[in-house]
Amino acid sequence: MFFGELGLDGRVRPIRGVLPAAMAAAAAGFYRVVVPRANAAEAALVPDLSVWPVGSLRELLVALRTGHPPEPPINHEPDDEVLAPTISNRFDVELDLADVLGQPSGRRAIEVAAAGGHHVLLLGDPGTGKTMLAARLPGLLPDLDRAAALEVTAVHSIAGVLPGDCPLVTRPPFRDPHHTTSVAALVGGGSGMARPGVASLAHHGVLFLDEAPEFASGVLDALRQPLESGHVTIARSGGMACYPAQFLLVLAANPCGCATASAAAGSCTCSPLVRRRYLARISGPLLDRVDLQVRMDPVSRSELLADGRNVEHTATVAARVQLARSRAAERLAGSPWRTNRDVPGRELRGRWAPARTALVAAERALDAGRLSARGLDRVLRVAWTLADLADRSRPTVDEVDEALYLRTGVAA
Repeated sequence: MFFGELGLDGRVRPIRGVLPAAMAAAAAGFYRVVVPRANAAEAALVPDLSVWPVGSLRELLVALRTGHPPEPPINHEPDDEVLAPTISNRFDVELDLADVLGQPSGRRAIEVAAAGGHHVLLLGDPGTGKTMLAARLPGLLPDLDRAAALEVTAVHSIAGVLPGDCPLVTRPPFRDPHHTTSVAALVGGGSGMARPGVASLAHHGVLFLDEAPEFASGVLDALRQPLESGHVTIARSGGMACYPAQFLLVLAANPCGCATASAAAGSCTCSPLVRRRYLARISGPLLDRVDLQVRMDPVSRSELLADGRNVEHTATVAARVQLARSRAAERLAGSPWRTNRDVPGRELRGRWAPARTALVAAERALDAGRLSARGLDRVLRVAWTLADLADRSRPTVDEVDEALYLRTGVAA
C-alpha cells in the first residue's frame, strides 16, 4: 500500500495521518507500506509492518523494478532505536509542585485528580496559584502505555502536529487554549473532512481552560459530550469523523469578572448578583460533571512561610499517584474501565459500594439538594481514589467525607 503526496516535480511529500493509515493497512492484511521518507519513523511504530521510505517517484520505480527498497526497510522491533525519540512534556522537567505554597487544599485536589482522572474546578482570586497548579498536573500523571501512546500519536498525526523526529508520544499531552477559542477549534472541524480539535489533542492528557467563564457558553457546553462519552463525533459535508477525546479537564475561574481580590478582602465592590452572573457562565450541567470543585483563598505571608515545610516535590507525589493507579487497575482488572473516573454509578452502588455507615454525610447532602444523583456517583468515585491513595481496601467515612468536601466545599 502506498501513502504520500506526489508533487509535479516527482518528489513524494509527507502527509498527515500516516500512523492510523498504516495501522489500518496492517489490520487489512498488508505487510508492506511505501511512505514518504519524512513519515517513515511514524509508520514504523506499527508492529509486523515493513516500511519502505522513498523521497521521489524515481526512487520508488527503481525499488519496484529491482525488488529492493531505496534504503533498508524499517521493520518494527520493540527495542528498535526508531522508537527511542519521544515527545515529552516540558512541564515535567521545568515545573515543581513544591513551588505552589500556601495552597494545601489545591495541591491535594490536583493529586486526587491525577490519581483518579477526575475533572477539577479551581476557583479563587487572581494570584492564588490556579494556573500554577494546572501547569504542574501533567508531571503527576504516569507515562502512557503502549496502546494509549499509539492512540495519542495517531490523533496528533491526523492533526499534522507530530514532529518527524519524535514519532511516539509517551507523555500525557497538555493543552491550554485561549478563551477566544471557537467551538470548531476546541472539538474539531474545518471544511471537508473535520480535523481533530484541542479536546482530541488532549486525549489521555490534560485540557486546561483558564478564565473559564470568559469562554463562550457554546464552547464550554460543547465539552459535555466528550466528558461523558470520551469521544467527539463531527458531521461535515465531507463525511462524519469520530475522534477520541478522553481528557482530564481543569477549569480555573476568578470569583468575579473584575479580576480583583475577593469581596472578603475589601477590593471587589461588585454586587453579589454580578458575581453570581459571572460564574453562571459555566453552566450547571457542565459543573455537575466536574468531580472536584475547590475554593482557593488568598495566602498571607505567614502561611507562605509555614507551608514551605510541608510541600512535597512533584516526583514524590507522582510516585504516590502511580501506586494509587496501580491499586485501581488491580481492582478494575477484567472490567472495561481503567480509572475510578470511568466506573459507572451502578457499579459504585453495587459491586464496589462503600459501607452504608460511610455514606451518612453524602446521603444527607443529597436529601438537602446540595448534591444531585450524578453528584453522588462522583463523590463515590473520588472516595475510591482517596482510598487508593491511602492504601485502603474500601472507602471509609473519612474518604467519603473528604470527597464530599472536595465536591461541594462544605465540610461534613
